[in-house]
Amino acid sequence: MSLSRESVMSVLSTVAMPDGGDLASRDMIRALTIEDGVVSFVIEAPSPEVAGQIEAQRKAAEAGVAALDGVEKVTVILTAHGGAAKAPPKSDQPAPSLRVGGHPKPQAGPQKIAGVDRVIAVASGKGGVGKSTVSSNLAVALAAAGRKVGLLDADILGPSQALMMGATEKPTSADGTVLDPIPAHGVKIMSVGSIVDPDQAVVWRGPMLMGTVQQFAFQVNWGELDVLIVDLPPGTGDVQLTLSQKVEMTGALIVSTPQDVALLDAHKAVDMFAKVSVPVLGLIENMSSYICPNCGHEAHLFGEGGVAKEADRIGAPLLAQLPLSLDVRLAGDAGTPVALTQGEMAQAYRSLAADLVARGIG
Repeated sequence: MSLSRESVMSVLSTVAMPDGGDLASRDMIRALTIEDGVVSFVIEAPSPEVAGQIEAQRKAAEAGVAALDGVEKVTVILTAHGGAAKAPPKSDQPAPSLRVGGHPKPQAGPQKIAGVDRVIAVASGKGGVGKSTVSSNLAVALAAAGRKVGLLDADILGPSQALMMGATEKPTSADGTVLDPIPAHGVKIMSVGSIVDPDQAVVWRGPMLMGTVQQFAFQVNWGELDVLIVDLPPGTGDVQLTLSQKVEMTGALIVSTPQDVALLDAHKAVDMFAKVSVPVLGLIENMSSYICPNCGHEAHLFGEGGVAKEADRIGAPLLAQLPLSLDVRLAGDAGTPVALTQGEMAQAYRSLAADLVARGIG
């Protein structure tokens, strides 16, 4: 049998559930991708209780798919749909009266988001350094560590979190005013990418961007959260200023590659947060090196040591040095962040999450 979605689902239909049915007939398979012999998918249990009882089924699914002709690697993630309050019935569109993207409302200084203990911005001076990848993986790693986590995609013009987190539903609203976030991998998500047509550009001026950030902060039913991760757009513009002026921030994490051009802009991001009195909690070096999967040689494609020097210069900790990895890209494109797996990259993100928790940040 040739390797295809049908052949994989055929194997999964043979993996019986303890309470009847099988993985395929119970519609428990999510984010199935097949690329160059690499198969990845998520088994989504109906509740955390059920997820805790079917590790044997996960292993059986992994072994069965691995035995198919043409399969070189299998990644199977076990997660649960439940754990949060039951959401209102889903609809294909937001409530008819709901408006997203209005101008900001007057507000007397930064305010606390109801129910949210800490708000951490993940920022970068320039695009392409992996800031959104770090945001999504850090969010799921913190959730896996037992924290209650939200993820606000504030990159309004270039939203990516809906795709990277596999959040295919649209947010709902019971009253046309307050949005209910989308649950995925134990994280509550809000992104304009879940609202607008994915083929349409968001062509908004600054006031609409600012209004959307304010709306996503204060008109979303976040519930009780230990931490809200805010994935900022690159640079030092309207969205960053709005967040710092409207929301009580715990601080910011700066993501950069070791490359001089990236560090130049990262330095500007650090300076911006100093100007708006938001503490920089630490720096994260992404794409710090590349390790050849064939020979094990480590190459520093974007330079070496630059982020560590910047962290030392500003007196902030260097929280992580994350290598460039194909697994990260494949997992993000599949909607299943690599932090959900069991490899070296997952361990790196779990270590980062544990460090933030130990510092009282995460």
